[in-house]
Amino acid sequence: MIETLGIEASRTLEASGIRPEAPLPAEGAVEQKLERLKAERERLGGVNLTAEREAEEVSTRLATMIKDRDDLIEAIAKLRLGIQSLNREGRARLSEAFDRVNVFFQELFTNLFGGGTAELKFVESEDPLEAGLEIIARPPGKKPQTMTLLSGGEQALTAMSLIFAVFLTNPAPICVLDEVDAPLDDANVERFCNLLDSMRQRTNTRFMTITHNPITMARMDRLFGVTMAERGVSQLVSVDLGTAESFLEAV
Repeated sequence: MIETLGIEASRTLEASGIRPEAPLPAEGAVEQKLERLKAERERLGGVNLTAEREAEEVSTRLATMIKDRDDLIEAIAKLRLGIQSLNREGRARLSEAFDRVNVFFQELFTNLFGGGTAELKFVESEDPLEAGLEIIARPPGKKPQTMTLLSGGEQALTAMSLIFAVFLTNPAPICVLDEVDAPLDDANVERFCNLLDSMRQRTNTRFMTITHNPITMARMDRLFGVTMAERGVSQLVSVDLGTAESFLEAV
C-alpha cells in the first residue's frame, strides 16, 4: 500500500473518500477506474529530474528576450523622435531655401524677360517634404500659366532664371553652361549675356559657356576652340578678346 499509494493501510478509507455509513461502490467500477488512472500515470512517463534546471534556463532566456524587446521598443521610440526632429529641421531649411530661391527667381525672370512676373509654388501637399513644385510664369503681355504652356524660348529663359536663382543661394567657384542659348533668338541671347554679366558682378564665379552663337562668343572674355588644320589633326586655339581689342585700338 505504501509503495502503491504512498500512505499507510489504516488511511485507505480516508483516502478513498468513502464515509463509514455509506455503501461500498461496485468492485468492478472501482477496478476499471483504478486501471484507467494507472494507465494515465504511465503515459505521463518518468519524473524529469532536470525539470527545475530547465525551467530556470527557460526563465533566463525569457528574461533576456523581454529585455531585448524592451531595448528594441526604446530604440524604435528614439529613432522615431530622431526622424521627427530631422523632418522638422528639413521642413524649416527647405522652406527657408525655397523662399530665398523664389525671391531670386522672380527678380531674374523679370530682368530676363524685360518685365512680367513668375513664382514658385508648392502643390499637392502642405508639407514641403511631400509637396511637388510648380512654376507659374507670366511673360510680358501674357496671362499666368504653367511652364509647359510656354514657348521653347520662354521655357529656356524661365529655366535659366530658376537655375541661376538656385545658384545665387549658394554660388560655386565655376559654372559650366552647355549651349543654353541654342533655343534663343538674337534678342534673348543678348539678355542671356546681360544676365551672365550681372552674375559675374554678384558672385566670384567663373562661367564657362559652350556655344556656337556668335553673339555669345563676342561677349566672352576669352574664347577656346578646336580647329583641324590638317585632316585628322585637331588643335586647340584660344583667344583673349580683351587683348585682341587693345591690339585693334592700337592699330
